Amino acid sequence: MATLKDIAARANVSLATVSRVLNYDASMVVSDDTRQRIFEAAEALNYSKHRRDRDTTTVKQLAVVEWYSQMQEMEDLYYMSIRISIEHAAEKAGFRVQTVFTGALDQIQAGTSVVIALGKYSPAEIEHLNTVTDHLVFVDFDTLGQGYDSVVTDFQHAIGSAVQQLSNGGAQDVGMICGTETTADGQLVIEDPRKVPFQTAMGANYHSEFMRQGDYSRQSGYQQMKAMIDALGDQLPHGFIISNDAMAVGALKALTEAHITVPERVQLVTFDDTSIASYAIPGLTAIHVATNHMGKAAVHLAREILKNGRSVAKQVVLGTRLVKRESTKF
Repeated sequence: MATLKDIAARANVSLATVSRVLNYDASMVVSDDTRQRIFEAAEALNYSKHRRDRDTTTVKQLAVVEWYSQMQEMEDLYYMSIRISIEHAAEKAGFRVQTVFTGALDQIQAGTSVVIALGKYSPAEIEHLNTVTDHLVFVDFDTLGQGYDSVVTDFQHAIGSAVQQLSNGGAQDVGMICGTETTADGQLVIEDPRKVPFQTAMGANYHSEFMRQGDYSRQSGYQQMKAMIDALGDQLPHGFIISNDAMAVGALKALTEAHITVPERVQLVTFDDTSIASYAIPGLTAIHVATNHMGKAAVHLAREILKNGRSVAKQVVLGTRLVKRESTKF
């Protein structure tokens, strides 16, 4: 893991500024540009140890399409981390890389050979991308049934393992704060893919009042946890799985304000394991999603399509691992 000193040097800011930004200190006044530099430095440094020398294949144009805006990326570093990994892997493979953020699909350059689309897309958006090129790879979106290559994460085993670990740590009553998303054009609502695996893993111990749904933002994590604290009182579960790091930081704030100790009274497991999970206080036990491998896998699929003209869709499913920190007792 990159140190705060490494991040501060790369972003050209003080150690104190890095620490407070990564902990989402609300009293810290800093420009969006500075915040962006810090988050990108943290994610890029954690990725850089996996890099190798640049390849020298024939240069082709590759577009990375990010369904988030740059401001949204700072709220959910998961997508920033994947984007950086795709850009690095594509550059290493010898591609000319253009990155396009939400709402700017019309800016994809003519002559683009392949598009790697990060995030969720409606049928209309996919159709638009198809007008650019029929060589499409989707990341973090299961498009196999639609005939497109995709790179996704194994949620089933990840959630099942986390539930078992929390049980081993003394939390048989486990709750969840999950999320819901809508495509940029508002045409498609995507339910959290962790929700059903959680219900399955809990079995007879699943209670609907222990699950709430936010929008993957830090504020929604705070609001949903606060609502459960108010509604459940002493019946609040002793363990929680939270669908991303941003919501987990918000949930941690709500627990702290209510003087509910972590991990003594409530244990928290978050999903993604971006930089903010390790720099939170206490550090958040996390299901680590291999964002660097997601980028590499997507670029590998893109190269394979261009080289072989493969017409059958392929899906790469990547596993996870649990990173234990101070927010759990197991």
